[in-house]
Amino acid sequence: MAIYVVTPGDTVDTIASSYQIPASSIIDDNQLVYPYALAVGQALYLSDTPVRPGKPSIQTGGYAYTYISPWVLSQTLPFLTELFIFSYGFDAEGNLLPPPLDDSSMISAAWQTGTRPILTLTPLDSSGQFNNSLISSVVQNDAYKSNLIGQLLDIMRTRGFAGVDVDFEYIRADDRDLFTAFVRDLADALHPYGFTISVALAPKTSRDQPGLLYEGKDYAALGEIADNILLMTYEWGYKYGPNMAVAPINMVRRVVDYAVSEIPPEKIHLGIPNYGYDWPLPFERGKTAAVTIGNVEAVQIAIKNNASISFDNTSMSPYFNYTKDGVSHEVWFEDVRSIQAKFDLIKEYGLGGMGYWQIMRWWKANWLLLTANF
Repeated sequence: MAIYVVTPGDTVDTIASSYQIPASSIIDDNQLVYPYALAVGQALYLSDTPVRPGKPSIQTGGYAYTYISPWVLSQTLPFLTELFIFSYGFDAEGNLLPPPLDDSSMISAAWQTGTRPILTLTPLDSSGQFNNSLISSVVQNDAYKSNLIGQLLDIMRTRGFAGVDVDFEYIRADDRDLFTAFVRDLADALHPYGFTISVALAPKTSRDQPGLLYEGKDYAALGEIADNILLMTYEWGYKYGPNMAVAPINMVRRVVDYAVSEIPPEKIHLGIPNYGYDWPLPFERGKTAAVTIGNVEAVQIAIKNNASISFDNTSMSPYFNYTKDGVSHEVWFEDVRSIQAKFDLIKEYGLGGMGYWQIMRWWKANWLLLTANF
């Protein structure tokens, strides 16, 4: 396996000849689009050995909405140990709310490929936003909490889930210990039946880090209770924020440094983004909104606009600039180089796995690289 960065004058055929591999492999593995043009600076996954889908040696999960393309799901599941179905919600009294589309086929497809289907529990309201009032209502009321836990246990047993992932964001500081108690009570209810529990954590870099995103999460206590923890190590660059890398490795490393001081490394899963952003420039806070794009799509945007792709060695992330219809743009995304940097971090710290947000887009080179590493 090799990662090759395209230079001026390269073609698929010249690269194939240099590495003595079929041009068709380069095209297929990197999802190149006919007539197979390349962007200068584009990173290609190269291998002279066809890779058959197989489970990695460490836990690998992927989040998916219930409207995922069946084809994308079928292609991705062979590489996953866990499928996080997004998401189940609840009301203020702890009544469980199913996702808008039936998830039976996703649960069945997961089991058929040896992948554990996981129920993702979120406090999303009717507008699709995280609502910490729902969290407060349930964790502060024993009857509501018991109601939610009981309904979760029932649906786990009847629908065939293997575990629950608790993804609560913007927990109020006053609810921190009550949230921990909720997770403990949920674990006590699930574990006797063989179900697992995981918790998604905002990317903290210190125990007392201020901010609504961080203050309600007790890393040490939650790490002790849960079977594993997902670090949401992405969204430094985000839709309404300034143009920058989505998951800069220097910032990701700071989060992992803190996390391993509070949680056993083997319980920690690193969050990995399967997307990028395209920002119109200049950025104006409160006005500029980036467009979410896929990583394969990002390269095609560069090719169509004759843009060269650069690579930032601090964030270990690719980016490029282009102009369309008189508007300047900057794109940050992930490629096999940035993903390899994250895989190297997982190995360096001995982490237990990784979790992708999200698997709605097929990105073959990523999964081949995963197989090559784990």
